Amino acid sequence: MNIKEIKINNYGKLKNKEINLEKNINIIYGENESGKSTLLNYIKNIFYGISKNKNGKEISDYEKYKPWIGEEFSGRIKYELNNGEEYEIFRDFNKKNPKVLNGNLEDISKDFNIDKKDGSQFFYEQTGIDENMYLSTIMTEQQEVVLDGQEQNVLVQKLANIMGTGEDSTSYKKVLDRLNKKQIEEVGTSRTQDRPINLVNIKFKNNEFDKKDILAELESKTINKEGKNNLQQKLLNEEIKNRAIREINFLAKNCELELEKNNLKNNIKKENEEKINKLNNNKNELLKNNSQINLEKEKINKLNNKKNKIFLLLFIILIIINIFSFLFIKNKTINYLFISLIPIFIILYILLRPKNKNIKKIDEKINSIKNEVNLINNQIKLLEEENIKKINEIENEKNNIILNINKEKEKIKNKYNNIEINKIINLINKENIEKELEYSNNKINEYKLEISKIDLEEKNILPKKEKLIKLEEEQEELQERLKELNEKNLCFNLTRELLEKAYEKMKTSVTPKFTENLSKNISIISNGKYNKVGLNDENGLMVEQENGDYLPAYRLSVGTIDQLYLSLRLSMVDDISKELMPIILDEAFAYFDTKRLENILKYLAEKSEQNQILIFTCTKREKEIFDKLNIKYNFVEL
Repeated sequence: MNIKEIKINNYGKLKNKEINLEKNINIIYGENESGKSTLLNYIKNIFYGISKNKNGKEISDYEKYKPWIGEEFSGRIKYELNNGEEYEIFRDFNKKNPKVLNGNLEDISKDFNIDKKDGSQFFYEQTGIDENMYLSTIMTEQQEVVLDGQEQNVLVQKLANIMGTGEDSTSYKKVLDRLNKKQIEEVGTSRTQDRPINLVNIKFKNNEFDKKDILAELESKTINKEGKNNLQQKLLNEEIKNRAIREINFLAKNCELELEKNNLKNNIKKENEEKINKLNNNKNELLKNNSQINLEKEKINKLNNKKNKIFLLLFIILIIINIFSFLFIKNKTINYLFISLIPIFIILYILLRPKNKNIKKIDEKINSIKNEVNLINNQIKLLEEENIKKINEIENEKNNIILNINKEKEKIKNKYNNIEINKIINLINKENIEKELEYSNNKINEYKLEISKIDLEEKNILPKKEKLIKLEEEQEELQERLKELNEKNLCFNLTRELLEKAYEKMKTSVTPKFTENLSKNISIISNGKYNKVGLNDENGLMVEQENGDYLPAYRLSVGTIDQLYLSLRLSMVDDISKELMPIILDEAFAYFDTKRLENILKYLAEKSEQNQILIFTCTKREKEIFDKLNIKYNFVEL
C-alpha cells in the first residue's frame, strides 16, 4: 500500500495543505511546532476516525484539532493497494463515517461494515490492521524510541513483551502472575487457608456436624403430629365454614337493606295517595262552595226578574194612562204631564234597575273554582299514574332483589360445595344465623386453643428445628457458592492453560521468526556489531556480542536499545497485514549517532523497495545522508 496524495482543508494548525508522496522514500521536514505531529495524527485519524474521548489525555483529539471558528474540519487522502486499486477517502471529522470512493470516483461507502462505536471499518477490511496494531507497528510516534537511560528498562520490557506475546504492553510473566494472584485472592487453592474456597469448605463441614447433632436430638423427642394435623384440618374446615356463614350473614343483611330501600318507595306511593286524598278533599270543598255560589246566583236572578216585571207592569200602566188621557181628557196640560211621566219613569228604571256586577263577580268566582277543580283533577291524574309506575317499579325491584339473592345463594353453594353450608344458606332469612356464627367462632377458638397446647409442647423443639432449617438453607447457599468458586477456579485454570499454550505456540512459531528478522535487522543497522538476538524465560532478551558472548538487553546502551526496538517493529511490519504497509517514523533517530543513522537509512532504502517510507524529522541529517549515499527520496517541507 502506498499513500499518494494528502489534502487537508482544516485540521489543527494545518490549513489548505496539499502533499504529494512518492512510492519509496519520503522525508517530511519541518522545524518544531511546524505541524509534523499534526500531519501524523491526521493520517491516522482519516483512516480510523477521530476520537472525542480523552483516553488519558488532557483533551481529546477532536477538541485538540478542531478549528476554533466555524471552518470546515475535513480533508482527503488518496492511496493505492498492492493490487493496483486506488481509493480516495474524504472525511468530515464532525461526522462519524467518511466517504469512500474507488478509482472511478464511485461512492462505495456502503460496501464496508459499520461499527456502532468506531464507525466504518473500510481500512481494517482492506489491510487487516486495527488502530492499536497500526500504532504499535506501522507508525512509530515521537518519543516511542527516543527514551533516556532511566527509561531503558521499560523499553527492554516492551521488547521482551513483543517477542513473547506479540504486544509491547503485554508481559506473559506479569499476566501469569496476575492471573495466579487473582485466582488465590478470589478463589484460593487446597494449600491456602484464609481464601474464599477454604472458608466455605470449613463452614460447610462445621454445619454438617451441627446438623447431625440436631437430628439426633429431635429423634429422641416425639410429638403427636397426627393429632395436630387433624386439629389443623378441623380448624381449616371451620374457618371455611365461618367465612361462608359470614358471607351468608352479609347476604342476609344486604337483602334486608335492599328490601328496606324498596319499602321506602312504598312510602313514596303512600305519600302520593295522601296527596290524592288531600286534593280530593280540596276539590270537594271547592265543589261545595261552587254549589252555594250557584244558589246565591239563582236568588239574585229571581229578585232581578221580579223587579223587572214590576217595572214593566208600571210602564204598561203609564202607557195606558197616557192613551186614556189623550182619548178622554182634552186638557193639554194634563196630557203633557202624563207624557212627561214616561221619560221620568225610564230614567227612574235606568237608575233603579237591578245591577249585573254581582252576577259577573259570581260568574268569575264560579269559573275560578272550575279552573281550580280542573287543575286538581290533573294533579290527581298525574299522582295516580305515578303511583301505578311506582307499584310496577317496586314489584320489579323486589323481584330482582329476590332473584339476585337466589343467585348469590347459588354462588355460595358452588363456592363451598358443602352440605352443612347448604343447610345454613336456608337460614338466610332467619334470625338464628347469628347463633350459627357465634357457634362457629367458638369452635374456631376451641381448635386454636387445642393447637396452642400442642405448640407449647413443641416449644423446646422448635428452636432446634428452626436452626436445622437455617442450617439446611445455609448449606444450600454454601453449595451454590462452592459451585461458583469451582466454576471460577476452572475458568482460571482453563485461562492459564490457554495462555500457556498460546505462549508456547508463540515461542515455537512466532517468536523464532521475530528473533530471526530482528537478528537480521540489528546486524544491518549495527553494521555487524550485533548479529543475533534471543529470548528466554530466565533472563529475558539476550543479545550476542562480537566475541560470541550473550549480554542481557538491559545492560546495553540506550542507543543500542533504541536500535533493537525500532528493528523489532520494522521486522513485524511485513507479517501483520495482507498489504505491504507504509513505515511511518516520527523523530525516530534522536539517539542515533551518524554511523548508526547511516546504517538504518541504508536499511530503510532497501526496505523502500517494497514498503513506502515516511520519515518525519526536524533536522536535515536524513536528507544529507541520503544525498551522500546518492539515494533518491521525495522531500516535503512543511
